[in-house]
Amino acid sequence: MKLLKQTSFLIVMVILMASFSQCSTAQKLQRTAPTQFGNVYCQTWVAGVKGGGSGLNVFIPVMDMSIQLDSVYFRGKSVKLEVKKTNEGLLYIGRFKTQLNQPKDIIISRDANEEYKNQLPIIEEKIPFELNDDECVVTYKQGDKTQYYKITNIEQKRAMNYPSAPPNKTIKLN
Repeated sequence: MKLLKQTSFLIVMVILMASFSQCSTAQKLQRTAPTQFGNVYCQTWVAGVKGGGSGLNVFIPVMDMSIQLDSVYFRGKSVKLEVKKTNEGLLYIGRFKTQLNQPKDIIISRDANEEYKNQLPIIEEKIPFELNDDECVVTYKQGDKTQYYKITNIEQKRAMNYPSAPPNKTIKLN
């Protein structure tokens, strides 16, 4: 009976320790914004030529230049942010590629070495946050620690469809 109690106690302790170890690895969201954000929005785009690509861009305007954002988690994916200077401050852009309109060159050959040039399928990693479609999480460094902040109410703007050629010019006949 004593051995059964010790074994069950040990099993319960292992389960408790395992559950607490998962909590310590979870990213904690900051409650206060690290800076003042402008109107955060996203916009899809599609190239006008076959195989030209498509994607979704997230635009995060920041007025304060003292903070540097690193990456963004949005709609199940994450990317590093690009930064551009504007008149109002900085504009961070997250560029997510989508599968629509991507070039699909597949090499099929009798020579197996030729097929090594084929691109491997992209396997998406699960992000550590559960977000709605109008929410993203940005990462930034504070000292040597990575911090996380959730931005809500992201506006979805109309898609940008890039034409394949310039529009036809009308010719006036006299």
